[in-house]
Amino acid sequence: MPASAKSPKTTTKKTTPTKSQKKAKIYVLDTSVIIHDHNSIHNFEDNDVVIPITVLEELDNFKKGNDSKNYEAREFTRIIDRLSANHTLQEWIPLAENKKSKFKIVLANKNYLVDAEKVFGDKKADHKILNTALSLQETEKGRKIILVTKDINLRLKAKALNIIAEDYETGKVKDLGSVFSGKMLINNLDHEIIKNIYEKGFLEDYSFMQKEIINNHFYILKNGKASSLAFYNPVLDRIERVEKENAFGIKPKNAEQAFALHAILNPDIKLVTLQGVAGTGKTLLALAGAIEQKRNFKQIILARPIVPLSNKDLGFLPGDIKDKIGPYMEPLFDNLKYIKNQFDEADKRYKQITEMQSSEKIIITPLAYIRGRSLSDVIFIVDEAQNLTPHEVKTIITRAGENTKIIFTGDVHQIDTPYLDEQSNGLSYLVDRLKGNKLFAHITLEKGERSELANIANELL
Repeated sequence: MPASAKSPKTTTKKTTPTKSQKKAKIYVLDTSVIIHDHNSIHNFEDNDVVIPITVLEELDNFKKGNDSKNYEAREFTRIIDRLSANHTLQEWIPLAENKKSKFKIVLANKNYLVDAEKVFGDKKADHKILNTALSLQETEKGRKIILVTKDINLRLKAKALNIIAEDYETGKVKDLGSVFSGKMLINNLDHEIIKNIYEKGFLEDYSFMQKEIINNHFYILKNGKASSLAFYNPVLDRIERVEKENAFGIKPKNAEQAFALHAILNPDIKLVTLQGVAGTGKTLLALAGAIEQKRNFKQIILARPIVPLSNKDLGFLPGDIKDKIGPYMEPLFDNLKYIKNQFDEADKRYKQITEMQSSEKIIITPLAYIRGRSLSDVIFIVDEAQNLTPHEVKTIITRAGENTKIIFTGDVHQIDTPYLDEQSNGLSYLVDRLKGNKLFAHITLEKGERSELANIANELL
């Protein structure tokens, strides 16, 4: 460079590290996450995952059995076994070829200032998992350690020890309001619209709709005192009138029940979800609608998941297996009895239901008892579906064979399992993911019809 030439001034700019340059977070997984979703280890983007060795021990206790948690435990251990080929689990192992994320098994050492077992006065598995996170905070300085658990109490304990703790969010419905009701009121319509749907039974011009049309969506069309119940038929691309149909002695008492029964009886809709509080008629309508279609299917299966009281196993209950499961199935038998009691014992329809029970054309059973079956030529009603995980719901639907209809009923505000909530349960997940599909219909039942007393309890207690 010539002596007379001036060197250009250079300045050093401070740059913010990009996401790829930042140190990856370390997510510590609790057993509850793994038995909720065996693929959870793959759902933390480019961050690293730690499995406390205590979790492996707990999964070993879950590996035998037919419940979903047993299946999830077995599948997860198979994933770990496959990924750890040619590795020891004490080293960081890549989770995928095209990802930077890694995982390993960690045994908590004594490199932590606070001992969870001493703080909480118990050497239970949860406290060993907390100690693993505390140990990582000391050995992995500069990295963010996050405990992921479906157990609310464990999250609170972690936060009390200054450990960041989160719920497992994959599969959660982010906005519960997005779980749509399946119905809409459209007011102040032109009188001719109401007149035409009554005269023709359908409307091919639905430009009057205020929002984007949704497949199998239900509508209350109103003009002053005149009104009509309707739904959008995606097969024929038109708005059709919905009438209050009778299903084996059960007649809808309100518009939403009419919508629910219409979806149940519609042969083009293969999957129906009914959400609502106790007394809105979800299970009764599903069962009555199924019996009404008895000629179209070889079998009606009514099932529900068993959620033991106080989280105790069925083995704590007295008697044989029928005695143990009887109390859990009784509400389903009550609905069947109610339908039968619409008729006199000498009535043909009363005898038909009795015969269907004796010939096992109607089966009422715990959900676990049909696990693994292929469901063809059946109407399959799953009651209390809010107590299922998204994976369990998916497993049930993938069992559907030819000429099968599945109906899920439940109340997402009344969940009996400790690791599910209004956003993460299988029923909310199903409605959120399938709304608008041509094979799917959903109705939220809001008006209780069981009794005036039951309505007061739902509203005020």
